Amino acid sequence: MVALAVLLMQLATSGFATGRPAECSGSGGSGGVNGRASNLWERAKAPELGRYCDLVASASSKLAGTRAMAEAALAAARDADRTLPGHAAPLALEGRALALLGRLDEAVVALREAASRDRRTLDDPATLLAWARALARTGHIEEASKAYHGLLPRAAVLPSAERASAAIEAGLVAMASGPEGLDDAAAALRAATREAQDDLAPLAILALALALDRRGDVDEARALLAEHLSPEPHAVVDAPRARELLAATPNERAALVARGLQEGDPAGAREAWREFLAASGDGPWASHARSRLAALGQDPRQVGRGARAPSR
Repeated sequence: MVALAVLLMQLATSGFATGRPAECSGSGGSGGVNGRASNLWERAKAPELGRYCDLVASASSKLAGTRAMAEAALAAARDADRTLPGHAAPLALEGRALALLGRLDEAVVALREAASRDRRTLDDPATLLAWARALARTGHIEEASKAYHGLLPRAAVLPSAERASAAIEAGLVAMASGPEGLDDAAAALRAATREAQDDLAPLAILALALALDRRGDVDEARALLAEHLSPEPHAVVDAPRARELLAATPNERAALVARGLQEGDPAGAREAWREFLAASGDGPWASHARSRLAALGQDPRQVGRGARAPSR
């Protein structure tokens, strides 16, 4: 708790947590807080600073609204960068807006440039979440996993729905990196099961069960599914929010379905494991999938070569 309080204080004093960058503290913009004399002094030093800070505040507030406002946020962020070039905040806001608009390659470029201007840019949890998501969805899995790892200790300041989504995504991305990511994946997904509600709760359970199974904790995975998972696995992964989160690791959809069906529907599980292997090739979890097929009576040689993963 003490460490969290210190972190939140650092974020608040850095300016990024409030959406107001350091250069706007006491500025002539609507966000100024140091009184009229300070505002006049700031305007005298840099008359364009007031407009810049107003534009930054406008972009930030629009990003806190609906996705339909992302275009307006993008325009305000770019206008701010033209008004007072060289600062990180407008590029960070631009990157977040681009990510919301699905322009992910552009978002990665903007956020990378923002961080190069000021390394503290990614201290802001909302910016770090946008960065992690854009990286994951553009194939930068290792970099995305590091970003999610840095995000989770900061996630307490995010809305509850975003905390759950971030934890699920963090677990899926860590798991996609291979066996070395399993402990981080399991920890993130355990947190997700505590945070998730509605249609995300079954996805968190299913993802945690898959991580445990891959780690060799098969009995725990089986007990978790027996106790908590009620929807049919296809319905879990095809829910709209689940599909959105799985966009970062699309091949895992079939593995999640297969693990959910392993005990109750052997034929469906075999089909899903074969689908996973067809999509992922000789990826880090191919041998695990073949071992599960073998347990279901499928000869692993019929779906390609590879050593069988150990199970407990």
